[in-house]
Amino acid sequence: MDYFLGRAAAAAGSAAAAQFVAITDPGSRLQKAAGEKGFRHVFLGTPSIGGRYSVLSKFGLVPLAATGQDARALLQDAQTMAQACGPAAQPADNPGVALGITIGVLADGGRDKLTLIASRSIASFGAWVEQLVAESTGKNGRGVIPIADEPLGDPSAYGADRVFVYLRDSARPDPAQDHIVRTLAEAGHPVVRIAVASPAHLAQEFFRFEMATAVAGAILGINPFDQPDVEASKIAARAMTDAFEKTGALPAEPPVFETGGITLYTDASNAEALRKLGAASTLESWFKAHFARHVSGDYVALLAYLDANDLRLQALQNLRATIRDRTRLATCLQFGPRFLHSTGQAYKGGPNSGLFLQVTAEPAADVKIPGRAASFGVIEAAQAAGDFRVLAERGRRVLRAHIANDTDAGIAAIANAVAKAIDRAVDKTTERARP
Repeated sequence: MDYFLGRAAAAAGSAAAAQFVAITDPGSRLQKAAGEKGFRHVFLGTPSIGGRYSVLSKFGLVPLAATGQDARALLQDAQTMAQACGPAAQPADNPGVALGITIGVLADGGRDKLTLIASRSIASFGAWVEQLVAESTGKNGRGVIPIADEPLGDPSAYGADRVFVYLRDSARPDPAQDHIVRTLAEAGHPVVRIAVASPAHLAQEFFRFEMATAVAGAILGINPFDQPDVEASKIAARAMTDAFEKTGALPAEPPVFETGGITLYTDASNAEALRKLGAASTLESWFKAHFARHVSGDYVALLAYLDANDLRLQALQNLRATIRDRTRLATCLQFGPRFLHSTGQAYKGGPNSGLFLQVTAEPAADVKIPGRAASFGVIEAAQAAGDFRVLAERGRRVLRAHIANDTDAGIAAIANAVAKAIDRAVDKTTERARP
């Protein structure tokens, strides 16, 4: 807010604030700031609606209306699903309850990697489901790990921990996608097919998945409406940025290995475990030791605190496919810091089945924040460090690779080393069932 308000004020002077609106809960600091600065309007949300359930509230509807879309039509469409999911419907005929029972029961039986496949026209729906499911169910050492946007592969590339949900745009079907989904079902993987009449009808799916997530949480014995582990990373990041405001520097971290512009970091416990597995004088040896720690039913999460341009996205997607095809592990790709309020909850509070590789880099161009010593680059670095610290404190298997110079060349070097390391790690690792 400070940054954009400052930019607007530089162009429009004191009238700039009248071009801003705020969407916030009653009594928040943002409401107070908006009133003091003279924002055009403050839209107050309903405090009892958690952030990830708020797509059909003012938090989702105001931006929708601002883009010229028909918010009333969206709500009417959602109401159709809300009625279908009401208490009058028997569970087998209730779309939200039926989906929630399927997800919850299968997760309780070991198929806890909810893998989302969606038509290209509605592909971004997966990112929304990721936050909803991960933040709602990933806590108390339990949960469902959502897998979105993973490159599709041969049925043999998937383990027995998967359940697939296929959201198919009936108006724009993809025959190749249909074929892959059919082969997955024929190979014995559980597949849930949901026909979406058109992207305009996604409002119904918003409600169905919210209901399903609550039901799945009840089956797993957790509260789907809190997020206790999100705050831990925020506290750690705030402590680091506060330190920067006072000293002009973030807390120093000793590296465990450095070569060719790539520096590796981890905590003492992880470093000791990796050295026992052969991590030594090469980048590949550290990655080999890291991935050798996997067992059946694990997942790999690439946590990239990088600018998410198309080139980097494709390079990391290719790395996901390589990891999945050679290990049969489910893979996640998240760009930070946005995922901290999304899948970050499940990574820290959910089952300890994640193998994490955090990738950071020096910002190509940093941006100052009005009234603060810390820049956006400093805040991002603090958020990455806070995320890493909490993962390590929770006993997660985590390693950070920092790129000093050419980010794209660094990603290529990391991907190449990981691919070679995985081949060797898989060759020498006997896949064993998680107790």
